[in-house]
Amino acid sequence: MSLPKPETSRKLLHTRSIRVQAYERTDGLMDLEAELVDFKGYDFHRIDGMINKAGDHVHDMTLRVTIDAQYTIVDAQASYAAAPYDASCMAITPAYRDMVGMNLLKNFRRQVKERFGRTAGCTHMTELSQVLPTAAVQANAGARRNRAGQSDADKRPFQLDGCHALSTDGPIALKYYPRWYTGRQDGEQGEAATAVSPDISS
Repeated sequence: MSLPKPETSRKLLHTRSIRVQAYERTDGLMDLEAELVDFKGYDFHRIDGMINKAGDHVHDMTLRVTIDAQYTIVDAQASYAAAPYDASCMAITPAYRDMVGMNLLKNFRRQVKERFGRTAGCTHMTELSQVLPTAAVQANAGARRNRAGQSDADKRPFQLDGCHALSTDGPIALKYYPRWYTGRQDGEQGEAATAVSPDISS
């Protein structure tokens, strides 16, 4: 459902776009490439006296991580096509190799903030990394469904209780995952869920 049309006139100030693409590799690993782009809706003077035209990128950065089947990062690379302080901003890129060894489903966001907070990292590159866990899970959803149909029929679907729509006592669980439904149906309690969904919020 679309947002309602604004009731007052307005002008564009700023646009931030974040895009993540996932790639299945022939070696069994997965690449996630996340891109962040910022630009203004008006001309402005940069600190160096140059004019940044409306639409010119203020930030344009990419973060690529390679993960294994357990969501552990085995490689990480960061790059910039545009940054407000040019080479000074871009000098931090080697630091993001330290993401290697982190797991996207195990306190990833907290670890990134601890390792790359303040002067130890780039504010926007670190912010960009925060979208990786859910993007990885979404990218892997089809493969999970295929595996579930083959060998994991008795395993509770990982996504249940991961958000309000997939609450095990709600109508979606009742309709699509009746085995794991925990609400009341015809006066009876459904089979209790004992597994815990992966925590990708921290």
